[in-house]
Amino acid sequence: MEKELLMPRLRPEMTTGVLCAWLREEGETVKAGEPLYEIETDKVVNQVEAAEDGVLLRQLREEGDEVPVLTPVAILETK
Repeated sequence: MEKELLMPRLRPEMTTGVLCAWLREEGETVKAGEPLYEIETDKVVNQVEAAEDGVLLRQLREEGDEVPVLTPVAILETK
């Protein structure tokens, strides 16, 4: 099953985040709890972890993109 991974809201007032770096490439298998990408908000960089096991099918945003909260950034194929 394909699942959209969304830009998380890390604080109530957060409206966007900058996707700083992808830590996994398309086609890589990931386990729940492993970091997938990094986002920057107010000069703080946070790692976003996979919520479940799967394969990173597609990266929908590029490094450096400013992404609105709850907007898809990737597609994960889960079992």
